[in-house]
Amino acid sequence: MSQLFSPFDLGGTTIRNRIWVSPMCQYSATDGLPNDWHLVHLGSLARGGAGLVMTEATAVVPEGRISPEDTGIWNDEQQAAWARVVDFIHEQGAVAAIQLAHAGRKASTFSPWNGRGSVSITEGGWQTVAPSPVPFPGLEEPRALSLGDIDALTTAFADAARRSVAAGFDVLEIHAAHGYLLHEFYSPLSNKRTDEYGGSFENRVRLLLQVVAAVQAAVPDETPVVVRISATDWVEGGWTLDDSVELARMLRAAGVALVDVSSGGNVAKAPIPVGPGYQVELARRIRRDAGIATGAVGLITEAKQAEEILEEGDADVVLLARALLRDPHWPLRAAHELGVQVDEGVEWPRQYRRAALD
Repeated sequence: MSQLFSPFDLGGTTIRNRIWVSPMCQYSATDGLPNDWHLVHLGSLARGGAGLVMTEATAVVPEGRISPEDTGIWNDEQQAAWARVVDFIHEQGAVAAIQLAHAGRKASTFSPWNGRGSVSITEGGWQTVAPSPVPFPGLEEPRALSLGDIDALTTAFADAARRSVAAGFDVLEIHAAHGYLLHEFYSPLSNKRTDEYGGSFENRVRLLLQVVAAVQAAVPDETPVVVRISATDWVEGGWTLDDSVELARMLRAAGVALVDVSSGGNVAKAPIPVGPGYQVELARRIRRDAGIATGAVGLITEAKQAEEILEEGDADVVLLARALLRDPHWPLRAAHELGVQVDEGVEWPRQYRRAALD
């Protein structure tokens, strides 16, 4: 039996295989509303055989969007629009997940094809916020969050979690990676606070643990909560893999079902050794030393490569992004390459069976 196409139990939710769709920004929403693009984009990935399909970074408040064109889930209209997408994902046999996010000091930026840098308030942007008034290179200086702001932000994550469950999402992922707000709090490079949310390791991870607790309290006990982290900042004096192991232990104790292990994003031009599977070692170390399930992500492109990651115990699931953009039916092709029979963790849509690989 292929490991890649074996079922995976995530906190009581059974996922048909271990191929997950990694969150991928689409920059195609208006006022945070997902539309036909998102239905077709995510729906095609579910139809293509992925076990779990995750949304792009979806903001819990308007000012948490990376760009003005990002999706959100802070109002009823957005919740209803997401429900339509979730229903289709379910119809294809996949599990639907949403990534709840706040971009912090990296918010209010242009979509890639519209420019670079910060979008000004006159152009439809907004004042960004962060743990400290330390700008990301090339972007506007953020405003430091007050203690009241932090409480309101925690509530916003909880409210977004309730809306997500009401929309039908099965799994919730809290985005605490890539230099966005929750990562900004735990990294010493961006957090210069001197109150209970800054300074020591315990203080810097406080907000993430607070958000995890608020989200868990807002949803049914059977709803799995996953956290994506950046396992290292890749620079001296920044967040380290050892820090991530300790954080993962705390997340496990808090009831988090899996850690989605990425890296970087909080430092411009960090010396990241990009290459096939370059972040797999990070997932392996956290899985081994923190005793928690992990997801591996980062230039995983071939079926054999993904299978070996699981066979060797490096991670429990793999998350694909660009490979799925190139081929939304990657899971079906991978099943053929690995000799997996139809219905063993993946199934050709009946409308497409005439094209099934022999």
